[in-house]
Amino acid sequence: MAKTMQAVLIAKKGAAPELTETTIPTIGAHDLLVNVRAASYNPVDNRVRKGNVNIVMKKKPSFPFVMGYDFAGIVVQVGSDVRKFNVGDNVYGRTRNDRPGSFANFMAVDEADVAVKPQSLSMSEAAALPLVGLTAYEALNERMKLTAGQKILILAGAGGVGTIAIQMAKQMGAYVATTASKKGYDLVKRLGADEIIDYHTTDFSDVLHDYDAVLDTQGGDDLVKAFQIVKPGGTVVSLAGMPDAKFANEQQLGWFKARLFGLAAHKITKLAAQRRVNYHFLFMDASGNQVASLTKLVDTAALKPIIDRKFNFDDAIEAINYAMSGHAKGKVIMEMPAVSLN
Repeated sequence: MAKTMQAVLIAKKGAAPELTETTIPTIGAHDLLVNVRAASYNPVDNRVRKGNVNIVMKKKPSFPFVMGYDFAGIVVQVGSDVRKFNVGDNVYGRTRNDRPGSFANFMAVDEADVAVKPQSLSMSEAAALPLVGLTAYEALNERMKLTAGQKILILAGAGGVGTIAIQMAKQMGAYVATTASKKGYDLVKRLGADEIIDYHTTDFSDVLHDYDAVLDTQGGDDLVKAFQIVKPGGTVVSLAGMPDAKFANEQQLGWFKARLFGLAAHKITKLAAQRRVNYHFLFMDASGNQVASLTKLVDTAALKPIIDRKFNFDDAIEAINYAMSGHAKGKVIMEMPAVSLN
């Protein structure tokens, strides 16, 4: 039986990713061992590598660890208490925050974080969907409660989250504005965006008014400007802004972090109160049940993953560097070979 595998390893906090040989993980009673056939990069992968998001995690991965959260692959082993999956099943998902590992030939993942792969999607397409899909789903459905006829601005519409959020918002009957460069214009138009603002030439806060919701993927000045275009009672959801005390309490991070985040996010929470706008900081964790809800959207042709480039796993470091450059329109995929344990 094979003992080792290829994986993108992070040796210590802030270390450069390294494609190297490492031990195949062992599985627990509730785990699946998956032969990963495709994995996709997300900005959170780099933030976890640097330790920048440790403060918002209940549990954080311990170094060294294998990079990556999104995956699609084939189950090759099941734990003793696994009931929902069998060897040979095609699955996909986003593993939990403290347990990355998808940039590898094999990964161990809790069955609760996994769903059956949609038959209509390739492995690469399925691997492109979980994190961005879960993020868009929670933002639009659970935080904004977006309804038909409402107006939403989605910042960076050609990015991983943006491409999925535009499709979801249109499927929900919303009017969608987005920001994009000239290179991203055709893509976001094809996905259904009603209004496209070239962020190189136009400040969205100068041209948009009375919006019901903003999905902020940028943080900084763009987050501040988001409050200027949302009408009272509307909602701003940020993936890149400052976590607040409400987030700490929702995640049960304890009183100290609640106080710390409350102080750090004072400017944003004050602005939200002044504008009478709801503010949510969103940081996703794993949920196989929610991934299964994405499958339903895929099966009804309401959702299609957008892939910018695919790389062979031998070129994993090149793929990561390209994804981190910020030029990708959609997701960056690493494709792994079929590997036997025997």
